[in-house]
Amino acid sequence: MAIVKTEGRRIKKSVRAAARKEAKKLCPQATLRNYRSSASKMRLVVELIRGLGVQEAVRVLHFNNKRVSEPLLKLLRSAMANADELGFDVERLAVTQIFVNEGRTLNRWRPRAQGRATRIRKRSCHTTIVLAEVEAGE
Repeated sequence: MAIVKTEGRRIKKSVRAAARKEAKKLCPQATLRNYRSSASKMRLVVELIRGLGVQEAVRVLHFNNKRVSEPLLKLLRSAMANADELGFDVERLAVTQIFVNEGRTLNRWRPRAQGRATRIRKRSCHTTIVLAEVEAGE
């Protein structure tokens, strides 16, 4: 078992993992990793659903014609299922946090004139949705 030093004391990694698991129970979430689209394209759609209730967010994603809205809808439904497993009321959930980070970039090469080559960057991104229950007045 590897031991990690944290805040002046040593804690086993398994203890830290258990603490992370407990924190996930407080707020349901889902993560989409290594999706083959740039983070900037994903952020355009993410801005549309940040702060909305889950039913409204599902509606917005369903009728959006961007390519990234389909995996985002699947991710949102996964987060809703995780919330249901943890015992949350799915009707009262809202998207409190949603963020997109850059993933790995695949570098490819395209031949150009006079023996040169140009780099083609095939980007990917990681997206995380965090849900929370909100009151009826919010």
